[in-house]
Amino acid sequence: MSPISRGEFLKLGSLSLVGALVSDTVFAGTSLFDSNKMKIDESLMKKLVLNNDAKVKSILQQSFLDMDPRVSGFRSLATNIAVLSASISYTTSEFYKSELLAKHLNQFADAMLKGQYSDGTVDAGGNRQSPPDTAFVLEYICLAAAVLKQNKQKNLDEVRNKLKTFIQNAGEAMITGGVHTPNHRWVVSAALANINSLYPDIRYVNRINQWLAEGIYLNQDGHFSERSGVYSAVIDKALITMARLLNKPELLNIVEKNLMTYYYHTEPNGDLVTVDSRRQDQFMNLTVSKFYLQYRFMAIHTGNPKFIYMVNLIEKSPDFEKYILTDSLAAFMETPALQQQVLADYQLEKDFEQFFALTNLARIRRGNTSITLFGGNDKPVMIVSGRSSNPNFLTYRKGEAILKYMRLSSSFFRMGYFSSDGIEKVGNKYILKETKEADYYQPMAPEFCRADGDYQLSESKDGRFWNKMDFEHRLSSNVKTQTTVIEVEENNGKLDLDFKVDGPPNVEITIEMCFKEGIAISGATLGEKGNYFLKSGNAKLSLGTDSIIIGPGLVEHQNVNNLDSEEYTYHQGTLRTEGAHVYITGFTPFHHKMSIG
Repeated sequence: MSPISRGEFLKLGSLSLVGALVSDTVFAGTSLFDSNKMKIDESLMKKLVLNNDAKVKSILQQSFLDMDPRVSGFRSLATNIAVLSASISYTTSEFYKSELLAKHLNQFADAMLKGQYSDGTVDAGGNRQSPPDTAFVLEYICLAAAVLKQNKQKNLDEVRNKLKTFIQNAGEAMITGGVHTPNHRWVVSAALANINSLYPDIRYVNRINQWLAEGIYLNQDGHFSERSGVYSAVIDKALITMARLLNKPELLNIVEKNLMTYYYHTEPNGDLVTVDSRRQDQFMNLTVSKFYLQYRFMAIHTGNPKFIYMVNLIEKSPDFEKYILTDSLAAFMETPALQQQVLADYQLEKDFEQFFALTNLARIRRGNTSITLFGGNDKPVMIVSGRSSNPNFLTYRKGEAILKYMRLSSSFFRMGYFSSDGIEKVGNKYILKETKEADYYQPMAPEFCRADGDYQLSESKDGRFWNKMDFEHRLSSNVKTQTTVIEVEENNGKLDLDFKVDGPPNVEITIEMCFKEGIAISGATLGEKGNYFLKSGNAKLSLGTDSIIIGPGLVEHQNVNNLDSEEYTYHQGTLRTEGAHVYITGFTPFHHKMSIG
């Protein structure tokens, strides 16, 4: 299959795409881009060249160890190869046709080949002879090969042949190799599409179609199965690659819907909401810069004002020079359509209220106030990659004043943090609810008793612990339940919260609020270990010219240690993060109303 030509790509802007979120207008049918009037973004290209050249200079200062992929990593070395290939091939680069870069490219290619196994794979971290990690490396090696293919310098013939050898060796692993995670299928498929565009072989296309036959999962919320910002960016890039190189424009429908979801998951400063992720980023701070090339491609393709806004947002962020301009020149050279000008930012209604019902996540923006509600953890909650387990049910931002998270914990059988069984939206209210249950156990029936007392090591029925008690053959008794209901009502950026916790009496309840580091706190009392307690009235939390008011408070106990659960306490772990911690506490039956605004 032949790749989409530049002219064909520009025509794609007039295609009518489907799959946009119901609440959004589909802009693709009325693209804001006229292919006859498109111009190269000369200013951006100049920045890309200057920053790529600067990266080249830093690469040239590296030691020989940095050419050993066992030390630097194959992805790092592959990225360096792409960076050098771009500068040696771009006419306005100060390294255009550089003999020194040609020498380094040959050395880097030798290092890649030396580290490649006979089956075509490479290692990455703890993953040995890994097909999917090899695919991630191929993203940059194929970029370099594509750029050098257009460069007719004779002194690059040797490195071109070395890269071809590496790529085709890796291609054999891509045809036969397996994967670990959902996104790996599309990373491998994109690698095969890149290889096929360079060195066509029907086996590459057949393997891609074998993976595509499994179907690409995207739910009505616009999420891939991993619900991860890190891997959504990876998948979107892979699907765009396949759409371009295999003439499969229908894959862009999926990209468009996912990028719409991440528009709503982006804070005004570019931070990403990650609380709903099923992967490691659910506890990480990320920015939307990972989606830059994807948003730029789709902004040019569809003309969607929200995508144009995202391109401009990222280009104005501190991350842009640090993470995008330094090593993206090769991508712009390999995909010339990216070089087209994107409209300057213009007025776009940025206030919204978006409820992702399947994810149980609500996103609300009113001016400089941004709110996230989350109640979509996978049950039973387990701390493991691939499952959602973040206890943060609320975040609240007003400019620089940031409530990083609100959590609720109870001492009920040391089961730890509240984790809602979904979110119900009733009128203007969001209702989060969870019922916890803890059991006691009766003696076993005579037929299951053993004289030696050596019973099966098993998990308790309530999932709290393991013991050699053969719980399967015991009856539960004295079962205790605790029900927590949190109602949240939003009005022009202000939140009214109503907490109700019912069950056995005298259970400690703790509302934990963690604010951004450096925030000034007034109205709350400083206690031990830097913790603040809001005993009554309101507290004001200020950073710069922005402030958040919370209250009224309540403090009936100050035991705010070991809030995580028995599981964490046993392992001497904690989910507590850096920041200014403010607490409201009480005992069951617990009923407390407060506001945030």
